[in-house]
Amino acid sequence: MTDGTTWLADRQSIAFGGYHVVLARRLSPQELAKRLAAALRYDTEHIVVPVGNHTGASLLELMDDYDDVWLRLGSVGDWTYAVAYGGWPAEFGPLTPVSLGGADVCLLEYEEENGKPVPPQFAYFHDGRLLAAFNLHLDGSWGYEKVEGDPATAARLQERLTAAGLPDPERNRREVHRAALGVVEEFFGLTLPRDPIVSGTLPAVLLEPA
Repeated sequence: MTDGTTWLADRQSIAFGGYHVVLARRLSPQELAKRLAAALRYDTEHIVVPVGNHTGASLLELMDDYDDVWLRLGSVGDWTYAVAYGGWPAEFGPLTPVSLGGADVCLLEYEEENGKPVPPQFAYFHDGRLLAAFNLHLDGSWGYEKVEGDPATAARLQERLTAAGLPDPERNRREVHRAALGVVEEFFGLTLPRDPIVSGTLPAVLLEPA
């Protein structure tokens, strides 16, 4: 599969350490990057600095500071996407403001090498509101009881997860991760092109202090 999102459940699907992907509708790649820079938790304002076109590997080679946050940007159909590299874990605040002005914004995130271990996360926002969010392992030890968000949307998504047999404590976490991604992919019409992200060249930017 080249499109969709279930491939993110593969081990090191994008890079060592996991993945942080933001999908958006009704935002250009440049506007998405600008809004993500504003969503960083740092006290100082950050700006978007283009660094040329890069593969994931060449961008990693360019980095001289793995604490910085870098993005590769692209689009597929009516979706724009940003893939984060470097020191992204725990650096972004809520993405609710990123969706202001009628945009749809989807967060898919997994700190794969976090020793706690932290489950993969999903959240979907529209026009400044959280519509749905849950951990993709559906792991009760991390507070999962049901899908959170807009009551009507969350209830429909919960029904889809239940119909897919989730949560299922008998299945291993990677299988649950993949199955849950498949449910949200179908429910929200998500698509993410694997080949351009894994092996292709995309415009890249550094989120740098102003």
